[in-house]
Amino acid sequence: MNSQVRRLFVVVLVMFAALGLAATNIQFLQAPKLNADGRNSRTILHAAELDRGPIIVAGEAIASSQRVEGSTRYQRTYSQGPLYAPVTGYFSSVFSDSSGMEKAAESVLEGDSPALLAQRLRNLFTGSGRQGGGVVLTLDPAMQQVAADQLQGRKGAVVALDAKTGAVLALYSSPSFDPNTLATFDSAAVNKAFTTLDKDPSRPLINRAIAGDRYAPGSTFKILTTIALLEKGVAQPDTPMESPVTTTLPGTETQISNIESVECGNGTPTLAEAFARSCNTTFVLASEKLTHADLADVAERFGFGEELDIPLQVTPSVFPDQTDAAQLAMSAIGQYSVQVTPLQMALVAQAIANGGTMMKPYLVKDVVDADLQVRSTTEPEELGTPVSSDIASQMTQLMEGVVSESYGSGTSMALDGVSVAAKTGTAELGDGSGRANAWAVGFAPADDPQIAFAVIVEGDDQVPVPHGGTVAGPVARALLEAGLK
Repeated sequence: MNSQVRRLFVVVLVMFAALGLAATNIQFLQAPKLNADGRNSRTILHAAELDRGPIIVAGEAIASSQRVEGSTRYQRTYSQGPLYAPVTGYFSSVFSDSSGMEKAAESVLEGDSPALLAQRLRNLFTGSGRQGGGVVLTLDPAMQQVAADQLQGRKGAVVALDAKTGAVLALYSSPSFDPNTLATFDSAAVNKAFTTLDKDPSRPLINRAIAGDRYAPGSTFKILTTIALLEKGVAQPDTPMESPVTTTLPGTETQISNIESVECGNGTPTLAEAFARSCNTTFVLASEKLTHADLADVAERFGFGEELDIPLQVTPSVFPDQTDAAQLAMSAIGQYSVQVTPLQMALVAQAIANGGTMMKPYLVKDVVDADLQVRSTTEPEELGTPVSSDIASQMTQLMEGVVSESYGSGTSMALDGVSVAAKTGTAELGDGSGRANAWAVGFAPADDPQIAFAVIVEGDDQVPVPHGGTVAGPVARALLEAGLK
């Protein structure tokens, strides 16, 4: 081979190598970035041309894809958009983006799940196009509707769980939004709709039930504080407790009072009565007999700080890493820097209702193929046993008193012929606004638990300081009525 041919061969070889490297870079290394680029029309067209599977509740497709006549594209539609949006989220071919179950169950909805292998093989042999599978949710339509109706657009959230299995029966965040506005093929309209939702100060795109900024649990956290008191032997349900109208936080000059500065019984009620009345001073003073580790351990056992997906991602609830005596006292009544999701408090109620065993919450009951044949079913899974059956039984009785006793803070949740165990709360925001949020947490029937729940209603301009018993309690009652029919 002469030198000229050799040099030409080297040049051609280098060119082929450069071409191969460029193709590898584009096809593999740069692929994720290019696919995510909003200017990539191929990604948008691919997303729009996929026959995405349905999301199903009680036999009805609440999210489905319809082929556009005269086109290869599929339009995603939501039959009851705002009602289920906190769960379904949205799918936008314009953004090539999704949220909620549309994102969490994407492998099923797009037909890539291992559970749909038989469907993919069948389509391969028949020459059919790729089809998505469907997910059947655990939601109870009546309970979901009641949650939306009761909140009436007020900021807040409702969570209901099957007390024995952890199946999610209701999960609603208010205010909600209509995912249909983000699912059209009109780019200008979709961008306008998203911008409006994104800039809305009420933050409808945030799922308050499982994410967002979380909330101070207020007096509902006294469930965990009481467990710590019982476990350490500080008190029993019939132990008289020091409960003045006002007390001073240890090591400070800051005064803490009962709600509206009311008396707590005769000033030395039993723990059971103080719990039912939700007396702040009782638990502030009792916290002096607890250590930070005592309360932090209970919170950790109930899942605070743990990652969780249902399969929607749940923001971990938080108990402070360390506290002084005053901070521990405030934490004992669900203030200071304690932050929770409504789902977390529903799990606390569920574990007590289930004799101390906490179940993993789940939203997907079944995975089905394109012919709606069941390909996999979710089996209930234990997360742990955060509390003994004996303590759970004592807590059930204490929580029953909140509803059944005439002086209880949760009498608004009473149901004819059904025993309800609950705890109310009025949690101050602590941001200088003077506002608070109303809580109701519990389960029913108390003697044979079926439904565990958590309700939160945020204070607003009309009612800046809503009380758990008067505002959140009626929502919980209506929820139970719908679920226990």
